[in-house]
Amino acid sequence: MAYGDFPLPIGEGQTISQPYIVALMTEEIELAPSDRVLEIGTGSGYQAAVLSMICAEVYSIEIVPSLAEHASRLLKEMGYDNVQVKCGDGFLGWPEAAPFDAIIITCAPKTVPQPLIEQLAEGGRLIVPLGDDFQMLTLLRKTGGEVTRDELIPVRFVPMKGKIEENE
Repeated sequence: MAYGDFPLPIGEGQTISQPYIVALMTEEIELAPSDRVLEIGTGSGYQAAVLSMICAEVYSIEIVPSLAEHASRLLKEMGYDNVQVKCGDGFLGWPEAAPFDAIIITCAPKTVPQPLIEQLAEGGRLIVPLGDDFQMLTLLRKTGGEVTRDELIPVRFVPMKGKIEENE
């Protein structure tokens, strides 16, 4: 089980993505050592830890308070000093820390939240599993104020939760 390539439950009805998907999403957003990254869906903190080894700063938002507290504590204890975790609604992003060179969404919204597109820096990349029951891992790039989309592979993620989604 230690080397299994499958999602695992982490409590609160949430899962950690299979290692292949974590690696694929990380590779596709083409991080540079100076990048500032926003992660939506901290979960266990695993993806945030991976990101922190590659880029300068990681800001991670988790909507489930117990998961946010646990991941924040664990990441600090393990010495990931360039990661900040907050409990909040990922649909709103982290405007006071924006803009971000890359945004990685580790849960599935039906559409890309507009505040996240606005918080993406010029030249930035955003990767997201888009959809409801059927989801497509989608890479967005912001160039010249325009956003382009590339569909990568079908995936299955837990739904993105938040105030905006509940109101649609």
